[in-house]
Amino acid sequence: MFGIGMPELLIILGLALILIGPKKLPELAKSLGKTMGELRKTTDDLKETIAEEIEPIKDDLPSKEELKEVLEKQFSGKEQEEGETEKDSKI
Repeated sequence: MFGIGMPELLIILGLALILIGPKKLPELAKSLGKTMGELRKTTDDLKETIAEEIEPIKDDLPSKEELKEVLEKQFSGKEQEEGETEKDSKI
């Protein structure tokens, strides 16, 4: 958890107990827990919304194999044209 070991965690908890006090510490921990839960729920909802929006776009994109074929045809066509123009210029 963030690279914090048990000794560091105990020191932080001890300082929090001294600075905040034993009466308010449970309230603070409870509100912090609620905030973290709401944040996690919000991020999960955001991830789900993004996934829903991207899904139709993914269906429209060509596959890797289709892209490879198109690029190979396009580059092989250009190479043939370049080869023909070089032959014509040499003549």
